[in-house]
Amino acid sequence: MMNRSEMQKLGFEHVRYYTESPYNRGESSANVATTSNYYGEDEPYVEITLDIHDDSVSVYGLKSPNHRVAGSNYEDQSLLRQGRSGRSNSVLKRLASSVSTGITRVASSVSSSSARKPPRPQLAKLRRSKSRAELALKGLKFITKTDGVTGWPEVEKRFYVMTMTNNGLLHRSRFGECIGMKSTEFALALFDALARRENVSGDSINMNELKEFWKQITDQDFDSRLRTFFAMVDKDSDGRLNEAEVREIITLSASANELDNIRRQADEYAALIMEELDPYHYGYIMIENLEILLLQAPMQDVRDGESKKLSKMLSQNLMVPQSRNLGARFCRGMKYFLFDNWKRVWVMALWIGAMAGLFTWKFMEYRKRSAYEVMGVCVCIAKGAAETLKLNMAMILLPVCRNTITWLRTKTKLSAIVPFDDSLNFHKVIAIGISVGVGIHATSHLACDFPRLIAADEDQYEPMEKYFGPQTKRYLDFVQSVEGVTGIGMVVLMTIAFTLATTWFRRNKLNLPGPLKKITGFNAFWYSHHLFVIVYSLLVVHGFYVYLIIEPWYKKTTWMYLMVPVVLYLCERLIRAFRSSVEAVSVLKVAVLPGNVLSLHLSRPSNFRYKSGQYMYLNCSAVSTLEWHPFSITSAPGDDYLSVHIRVLGDWTKQLRSLFSEVCKPRPPDEHRLNRADSKHWDYIPDFPRILIDGPYGAPAQDYKKFEVVLLVGLGIGATPMISIVSDIINNLKGVEEGSNRRQSPIHNMVTPPVSPSRKSETFRTKRAYFYWVTREQGSFDWFKNVMDEVTETDRKNVIELHNYCTSVYEEGDARSALITMLQSLNHAKHGVDVVSGTRVMSHFARPNWRSVFKRIAVNHPKTRVGVFYCGAAGLVKELRHLSLDFSHKTSTKFIFHKENF
Repeated sequence: MMNRSEMQKLGFEHVRYYTESPYNRGESSANVATTSNYYGEDEPYVEITLDIHDDSVSVYGLKSPNHRVAGSNYEDQSLLRQGRSGRSNSVLKRLASSVSTGITRVASSVSSSSARKPPRPQLAKLRRSKSRAELALKGLKFITKTDGVTGWPEVEKRFYVMTMTNNGLLHRSRFGECIGMKSTEFALALFDALARRENVSGDSINMNELKEFWKQITDQDFDSRLRTFFAMVDKDSDGRLNEAEVREIITLSASANELDNIRRQADEYAALIMEELDPYHYGYIMIENLEILLLQAPMQDVRDGESKKLSKMLSQNLMVPQSRNLGARFCRGMKYFLFDNWKRVWVMALWIGAMAGLFTWKFMEYRKRSAYEVMGVCVCIAKGAAETLKLNMAMILLPVCRNTITWLRTKTKLSAIVPFDDSLNFHKVIAIGISVGVGIHATSHLACDFPRLIAADEDQYEPMEKYFGPQTKRYLDFVQSVEGVTGIGMVVLMTIAFTLATTWFRRNKLNLPGPLKKITGFNAFWYSHHLFVIVYSLLVVHGFYVYLIIEPWYKKTTWMYLMVPVVLYLCERLIRAFRSSVEAVSVLKVAVLPGNVLSLHLSRPSNFRYKSGQYMYLNCSAVSTLEWHPFSITSAPGDDYLSVHIRVLGDWTKQLRSLFSEVCKPRPPDEHRLNRADSKHWDYIPDFPRILIDGPYGAPAQDYKKFEVVLLVGLGIGATPMISIVSDIINNLKGVEEGSNRRQSPIHNMVTPPVSPSRKSETFRTKRAYFYWVTREQGSFDWFKNVMDEVTETDRKNVIELHNYCTSVYEEGDARSALITMLQSLNHAKHGVDVVSGTRVMSHFARPNWRSVFKRIAVNHPKTRVGVFYCGAAGLVKELRHLSLDFSHKTSTKFIFHKENF
């Protein structure tokens, strides 16, 4: 044991030290506040608590008798848990380094004295993972930033508002609402625990009692928060937790975090905790036992010193101050903009230049004609806008010729200069151009040209007689002409189609009355868009009877603009009809999964060749013979089947799910809460609805093989294209391993499996993949459970890094998720299965810190091009795109962002 002189060398003149083993912690604690020095005077002492495990010794805490914990019976408080001052840390480091040799004998003696008790190696391993003191600083917080509470003044304000009619008393049922805690059941349990500790009787509290409750809830001392948490579980206040109480708090935590599977398995998990913390079967656990597991560190990557250094340098680069020179900032911003968007820039410049050239050409042409003398500049503007309309009405069909675009991006090198990923966005931009052109053209004619023709005298009108016939003084004569009727008809139909295509109407984001609600949504968008058949017919007629042109029809230009795009689009539709009917697909397997997701496994036609990340269209004649809907392919190119996962969001998907649910009713008895039908396990062939497919079609994610490092991000059902990529990577890894085994095998007459034609010309470059799947519902992880488990079994070289995030669970350090974290560590250590996802992949809680994700990839992969592929809600697009650009500009790692568009 270390003597007093050795302690004095460290600067501790008056020290009382205790050792503790995992089984006798706290037994040797003393409540003496002073000790005598050499001169017989009483002076304050510092108590040092040491954690001893076999041959290792760590400082657990420093305790001072002069600091009293609020609301507790303890007269000492852990100095380590008060804060992390530089002095305390330096003293601890000096103490730990100097006394390690002197107390080795103490560790040996304690270990030998406790050798009679059976060791718990699994628990000991978990306890050494991270310093408890550091974890205690941020653990077991009852109020976090997730709750959105700024502090006591806000709580006090709510109290006054909520108790105006209750004589200043806050009822128990409104306690959670008052303090900003969204979990009602958890708030009630917290109220009861605090009431027992403060001897509050009844179901209501006043302002002073609420303030005392708030102090304990927000207490910075971990010991105080731990006792509050323990009191929530210890309903009978006997200082012990039996299995029933543990089961109750598990159920409570699961409800607060919306984890239904854990709530249903509360008995199993309670038994697991008792098994770990009560190895001698006393039938209860103490607060010290609970603290052991609550202070376990989450699984984190251990980085070496070089990585930490790079990370620090990277942080400094990311915080470069903005220049005060506006000119320099503008030039730098323009340079980055052109560098990041040069493909879009040249395409938009070419399009705008073509429209400007056509408008100028027609404007100057009509300025030289006799019509200019009567109608003035209005006729020039109308004819210029009309020429741009012809171009745009032809071009708007090209971005939706999906077969052509897929062929161009797959079979040619044009994807290097043409932004095929933005085809739908370009379609929308052209639609805006058409709207502007229609507005200019119609306004010029209706508000300017027609009134001037009516007001012209006979001499002025004479040159116009060969175009318009005898002069009329009635405005309706112009409107009722063929040109007027077809023009107004096109405007009305395009207005309907464009309006129902907007996000507000297409996704039912407007609160419209019942009758109007029925004419919005995807179906309304789908059918209204097919009005273009009538629009193009009217356009051809309008172009034939066009004003001021009396040339033969074959010299008029409208049909010239439209012929090639219309023929190409018609061929696309014929290909769809022909391709979907040549070789029918059969339904192999159906699963109605949690979260309103329908999984379909279809037979794969022999000529259906695709890449991971691509999508296909589905048609179910039992729902609608005309509607085709796009869905990402979740199977890998190497699979002998096609699979899609369909989230029920609209009328079509709802009806499709209902049809297959009816077929799946007689399900096997071993399926738990999953409605399935698998043709391999049935004695008869179920009468599945007929499914037609069309595809595959190109998508941004199909280019993942061009990058050595990829970051795959999927939100909810947006994980579908990423799952196909992950499966493809696994299949490639298997192929590499099998090829290596065949080369090492002395047997050379083994049959080599055929290589997919789509892979013969491809080189698999991806060496590292990061997959982040963020979902709110725990049941969502059942969708791709088999893929996750296959990755953990097959990926021995750690090529794929999986990160599952469940956003319904409160973040790390929140008291509402503390027990879930504990269960997760225990169950994964013992069974290798995550309690949240049900897979072998450990889940994370809350939302990812995307800046940290990008930073870690930039540190691990300097001077590398990283492909960022995202599919999901639009809310995250802006952040991921901004981070990709920010890190590309300020680091040597270049992040290329891609977003899925349907």
